[in-house]
Amino acid sequence: MTKTPKFLGNKICLNVLANSIENAKECYDAAQGHIVLGILSKNYETDQAAIEEMKIYQEAVGNALSIGLGAGDPNQSEMVSRISSELQPQHVNQVFTGVGKTRALLNQEQTIVNGLVSPTNKVGTVLISTGPLSSQTTKAEVPIETAIAMLKDMGGSSVKFYPMDGLKYKEAYLAVAKACAENDFILEPTGGIDLENFEEILQIASDAGVKKIIPHVYSSIIDHETGDTNPKDIEVLYSIMKKVGL
Repeated sequence: MTKTPKFLGNKICLNVLANSIENAKECYDAAQGHIVLGILSKNYETDQAAIEEMKIYQEAVGNALSIGLGAGDPNQSEMVSRISSELQPQHVNQVFTGVGKTRALLNQEQTIVNGLVSPTNKVGTVLISTGPLSSQTTKAEVPIETAIAMLKDMGGSSVKFYPMDGLKYKEAYLAVAKACAENDFILEPTGGIDLENFEEILQIASDAGVKKIIPHVYSSIIDHETGDTNPKDIEVLYSIMKKVGL
């Protein structure tokens, strides 16, 4: 199984949550494979339980697996590193300080490993103290260009800009997009993205010149009765991806 996600037009790959094996298959088909399915490590009591179930997801969707923390929880960083080493998925979500360990344990360059940075009160600056210890001490805010360089130093593939709250931090997001474009880095906008703002969020990154974008669309497309991500909503998002990315 390939360890690299399938990007539509070599540019956009969707990231959504999967509630079950069947739901994962439905979402994968709705996006015609241009998707990675998020499974949260926080939902499992042990590494082995996570590995056993995530392997079934891998088989169902051709390794289009995105191992998640769970709402960016820094306390899941170590578990994500460990199970990623075993599973070798296409995509891994990490806090900023967990990127180096994850890449070392993966022992390959194909899997996309993001590093979580958060908005600050200053456009062009991001919070990088998102790890289990660093998130509990004095905030570390650095220029986005520096954050990208540090992620590259650690073997990271992309910036996960979270929480965005949709377009609340529009100017900050544009600055991050421009930096990713200038430094040939993948951008993963995350938080508060829905069917209404999805196109604008994609278009901002595309217009800035970002070569690869992995938008995360989570709670807004989840059926709150079943917990499933709605495949019909995936189809809508996919049509927008085609409009922006091709």
